[in-house]
Amino acid sequence: MTASPVGQPADVTGMFDAIVIGAGMSGLYQLIRLRELGMRALVLEAGTGVGGTWYWNRYPGCRFDSESYSYGYSFDKELLAEWDWTEHFAPQPETERYLNRVADKYDLRRDIRFSSRVTAARWDEASRSWSVALEDGTRFASRFLITAIGALSSPTMPAFPGMDEFEGQSFHTGLWPKEPVDFAGKRVAVIGTGASGVQTIQEVAKTAAQLTVFQRTPNWCAPLHNGTISPEDMAEIRNRYDEIFARCRETFACFLHTADPRNTFDVTPEEREAFLEKLYSERGFGIWVGNFKDLLTNRAANEVVSEFIANKIRGRVKDQRVAEMLIPKTHGFGTRRVPLETRYYEVYNQPNVLLVDSRATPIERITPTGIKTSDAEYDVDIIVYATGFDALRGAFDRIDFLGAGGISLKEKWEHGATSLVGMLQEGFPNLFTLLGPHTALGNIPRSIEFNVDWVTAMLRHLQANGITRAEPKPEAVAAWMDHVAEVARGLLSMEVDSWMTGVNSNVAGKQVRHVARYTGSAPTYRAWADDIARQGYAGVALD
Repeated sequence: MTASPVGQPADVTGMFDAIVIGAGMSGLYQLIRLRELGMRALVLEAGTGVGGTWYWNRYPGCRFDSESYSYGYSFDKELLAEWDWTEHFAPQPETERYLNRVADKYDLRRDIRFSSRVTAARWDEASRSWSVALEDGTRFASRFLITAIGALSSPTMPAFPGMDEFEGQSFHTGLWPKEPVDFAGKRVAVIGTGASGVQTIQEVAKTAAQLTVFQRTPNWCAPLHNGTISPEDMAEIRNRYDEIFARCRETFACFLHTADPRNTFDVTPEEREAFLEKLYSERGFGIWVGNFKDLLTNRAANEVVSEFIANKIRGRVKDQRVAEMLIPKTHGFGTRRVPLETRYYEVYNQPNVLLVDSRATPIERITPTGIKTSDAEYDVDIIVYATGFDALRGAFDRIDFLGAGGISLKEKWEHGATSLVGMLQEGFPNLFTLLGPHTALGNIPRSIEFNVDWVTAMLRHLQANGITRAEPKPEAVAAWMDHVAEVARGLLSMEVDSWMTGVNSNVAGKQVRHVARYTGSAPTYRAWADDIARQGYAGVALD
């Protein structure tokens, strides 16, 4: 059943049943599902190609830290049968090729408008439609608007004086150029030691004449233990895909790993040490999400595991003064996002690498030839800003969403986002946010497939019943937000400043800690969303 496009205002270039913002992993899959509904759909993408995260983040060492075979799409058996992953944790170029393969297979580009950055979206009550404006002034209209803009897609830059005066090359990791950047023989500065900083530092240190790392907040990092996948291994993985995806559906955060059923102090010190050693030697996030179940709620338990990781750092870094600089003192292991690394700590044993504590000696300005801190000047040829993202809300804040009665989404979310299961927003009819605040994150593609399928099922329900307006009811939003607050209660991570608690020191007005994301399990999240659908979308006003 094909939806009827909305009436076209005079100043609108085109009208559609649905517009999707973003051609990353969620936008591509949503387009496939919209076509199945017979909807006339348009995807608006700021970049010149598909891939989203894997289009923009081209920095050296970029790769995902979910196992490749748990990360790709699960909906297409033919694609699973024909695609070979080459590494357990695929690098960015391979993932970008994979998503281009999907776009080719489904001929998705014919419904994607590239180089089209959305700046505003406004709800019109009279026509029950969204008007979507681009940076160049072009406007489109649609009955339904779906955001596929990602949770970590809005890069943030620091505000150091003199940044525009630097005469060398400079890049943000999330806005990396397509052309190769040569670090060989160069003096390089990397500002930031989060996940992208760690991956970049590992690679730059291999060829740079001098690498200076400016670290404000050290992070607990754990070994990735990546490796190649042989044809024989890939054949075995292919035979296990049903088992792999079933495992992802049942675990807390959709990874192949999930928490051990024991508490930290249920076992002897010797058993505990052996278990932690085992986790530390295994691939992926097991040391974080497959640890003792009280790791993130019991302070004493967290201290034991933190000290275990600290001792690993001390054993891997020769200069103990540097080792102590790399060990976090303000938060426990796992209470912030844990970067996975490959010989990251050994980098600091190299004579061409210098670690600067930019909290003790803050960066004062960027000079034409380098970086000036409170106690020294560093001449560099290249500056890499690994300063992260305005997470969760950032990409929404950069678009002027105006809902019913002219309400602004940015103003509504000023003191923290609200939603119904992360996908519906009170006051914003017919708006679906695929990776909005308070959806279940974790192994994100697994969340993407569920959320896209849930939105698609709701759109099918609206089509079948001639419904042209859908908006969550205030009491349903309040009940969901009460649940979001309840599952976050008692978590040690809620005591820590990070993007996971809505704090970003590089963004004005985002210094107040709050429940910025859904911290419950993915199965619990899906149960809530499925229950809403099962009751005919109870909690949603349908007209």
